[in-house]
Amino acid sequence: MQRYLARRLLITVPILLGITVLSYLILSLTPGDPVQMLIDPNATQADLEIRRRELGLDDPVAVRYVKWLHELLRGNLGYSFSTGAPVTRRIGERVMPTLTLTVTALALSYAIAVPVGMVAATRRYTWVDYAATFVAFLGISLPTFFLGLAGIYVFALRLRWLPVGGTQTLGGDGGLLDALHHLILPATVLAAAGAGALTRYVRSSMLEVLGQDYVRTARAKGLAERLVVRRHALRNALIPVVTLAGLQIPALLAGAVITEQVFEWPGMGRLTIEAINQRDYPVLMGITLITAVFVALGNLLADITYSIVDPRIRYD
Repeated sequence: MQRYLARRLLITVPILLGITVLSYLILSLTPGDPVQMLIDPNATQADLEIRRRELGLDDPVAVRYVKWLHELLRGNLGYSFSTGAPVTRRIGERVMPTLTLTVTALALSYAIAVPVGMVAATRRYTWVDYAATFVAFLGISLPTFFLGLAGIYVFALRLRWLPVGGTQTLGGDGGLLDALHHLILPATVLAAAGAGALTRYVRSSMLEVLGQDYVRTARAKGLAERLVVRRHALRNALIPVVTLAGLQIPALLAGAVITEQVFEWPGMGRLTIEAINQRDYPVLMGITLITAVFVALGNLLADITYSIVDPRIRYD
């Protein structure tokens, strides 16, 4: 396992390098001039050129990338075009809110999908199965921004059960209960699409396991159906489903961009939108790199989890 992890980490390095090359190239080809976003609209062309030279934007793309990579190897992600603050500081202020939101959404999606998928599989082709399938497809199909706006309208504006957005009540004590109160709605919205897809995975995996010989043998021994499903079928059916936790991270991070904007959640997703509007390329490159690292770690976590939950799997 240690050699496998070492190889995977070594392979991750060129992958991340390739991602940074493509991202830098795409950002350089993006329409819009970041200098014009920072300077007075009445500034002359000479003023624009001076500012562009100060930011290093007058160099060729390859030269700018090499300079950025050199600073990255020194642990420096650069400085924000819009604020002048270090990119590491700006991203560091937003990482924990995003991690809190995505981890909670991942836990909620599994808490919803596992029991619903299990019940749908054990009651196949009944109204329960059809209802679960319909709700799952509804969660997959509805856009995140629509679910967010609908949730705000129903639970915040009409019922007044939950806050509209933010992470704490203005003027409040900012305690744990207040933070959880603000977390419920955005985390549930973000978990909806993941729960729908996971429900389908759980159902299909359970149906496959329920048809295995060892399940029929357990029933033939006279075990109660409840024990057969929980102890024999569910445990084996969850093996491929558990490994999807790491693969869900990219989808959750992508969904967080919209969710954080809808609920004014001060995370990396909202920072991404702000950086795009301001043409803040250093911040966008930093976010891209951090996200790529999270995705790579998620894939590695999926492989490790698979070997833990299934003792038959060994990485040599």
